[in-house]
Amino acid sequence: MRIDLNSNTSGGIHDVQNRQTGALRQTLGPAFGFRRMRKAELATACVLAASLASGEALAQASNTPTQKSGAASEITKRKAKRTKTQSDREINQDRAMRVGARPAPVAPQIDQFAKLDTLRIKGLEVNLPGPADTLIQDKGGIRSALAEIGIGFIAWTQNTYVNNLLPNAAKSTIANQQYSGQNPTFYTLNYMMVTYDLSRYGIPDGQIIVGAEQQSWTWQPGGPDRLGIDTIAYYQTFLDRRLELKVGYLMNSYELAGTVVGGNPGANVFGPSSNVLYQGGMNFAPAPTPTLNVTYHFDDRLYNKLSVQRSTSPDGVFAHISANPTGLDWSTANAGLLLLDESGYRNSAAPGLLDTWLRAGVGFNNSHYVRLANPTQPRTGDNSLYYVAADRQFWQSNVHDAASRGIYGGFSVMGAPPDLNKVSQYYEVRLYAKGLFDSRPSDQISLVATDTVWSDLAVDAAAAKGNLVHRDAKAISGTYTAHLGPGIYASLGLTYIDHPTSITYTPQIGHALNFSASTSIFF
Repeated sequence: MRIDLNSNTSGGIHDVQNRQTGALRQTLGPAFGFRRMRKAELATACVLAASLASGEALAQASNTPTQKSGAASEITKRKAKRTKTQSDREINQDRAMRVGARPAPVAPQIDQFAKLDTLRIKGLEVNLPGPADTLIQDKGGIRSALAEIGIGFIAWTQNTYVNNLLPNAAKSTIANQQYSGQNPTFYTLNYMMVTYDLSRYGIPDGQIIVGAEQQSWTWQPGGPDRLGIDTIAYYQTFLDRRLELKVGYLMNSYELAGTVVGGNPGANVFGPSSNVLYQGGMNFAPAPTPTLNVTYHFDDRLYNKLSVQRSTSPDGVFAHISANPTGLDWSTANAGLLLLDESGYRNSAAPGLLDTWLRAGVGFNNSHYVRLANPTQPRTGDNSLYYVAADRQFWQSNVHDAASRGIYGGFSVMGAPPDLNKVSQYYEVRLYAKGLFDSRPSDQISLVATDTVWSDLAVDAAAAKGNLVHRDAKAISGTYTAHLGPGIYASLGLTYIDHPTSITYTPQIGHALNFSASTSIFF
């Protein structure tokens, strides 16, 4: 009940007061000889009694122009308490600022994807997007439900179109196509990888990884088509994470050398790349082989990685995939063992600390290779390879909030014996930027120049047969990758290639200007 103290309601107040006075007379008069009071004194007594009954809040409110009921008094009490708390906080902060102290930090919110991130694939050198950067994220609680039983997953599809834009490019039938883009070329690569957490059983960082890959090409020498595994692996650490072990059917192209510009497969889907590693026997997604990888960390930055793997076919990638499309076979014809060793220095970007990655590796392969100078002679098993590479962040565009954003540069040098390998030398210089524009903080721009040098023995043998030959193939490639949304990347690229074919060519196919468009969607 609300009572307004104004001229229109004064009669109502007096009626209430008279009724209260009568009741008091009937109850207390005989015992105490209740005497008659003047009207003004009675009003004062009633107000005093009401203030005692309603407590401190009403006593404070009696000085205001209006009086409220019990509910209004509680509101007044809470407001007064908040005002007092706020005033105390301001006083404390003022004292802290006077002595040079900082206000207490606000507790950070818990990242809902932090637990899911622990189930990402371990032991890789590339940076596959995490659950937060996928199309489905944790919609419907699917990832969280699987995480409760130790299961994580990532799937992605990459679809690419390549076409030579030069007006005088010699087109051909698909069957006679000699390089990607000579005719409009399309390919799709699709992956599904599942992890299971073994750390719940006391195994340090323990993880089982199982993955499959499917690919289709309009130009089969670029592939060929296949459906099979890309990974079946066991991973764990020892000595407080100083030692890493990974064993199974692996794809070392994601674990050694660092050939992906910028480290994100979603942002580096086409352009020039070296054949030195693959002709030397390194396995990769469409061609996994049994492998043991052991990495020792001397400290947080220096490391050495030793890999012993079953080599891919010495006759090339196409021959290997054609002979073992599922990837489950232990070996292919003439394939032996490949020993790789990589040493490196790596630190990730942090505020004021530039991203740096230096690495160098050597490989020895005892597979039986054809001698390029004398193909009819018995095969030999003494092949080798080497590589040196460096990537360095030159400038950070957002030091405190996203230190990895900025401008980078790097180079790669690779080589192999010219008597057993068609590509004997490879040189690459790259300049790239991550999040160069504030409005596009996760886009990537890259400019890559390469020179692929062919084996002198192979070139001379082809020239002796009357073919037009070239001793190297130079290329320059520009790519822009837009991160359109969680898990969605789109890339546009333009690559000029001087002599896009291998060693032999015709005047009509001496040059190519390949336009490329690609999408990568992660789930």
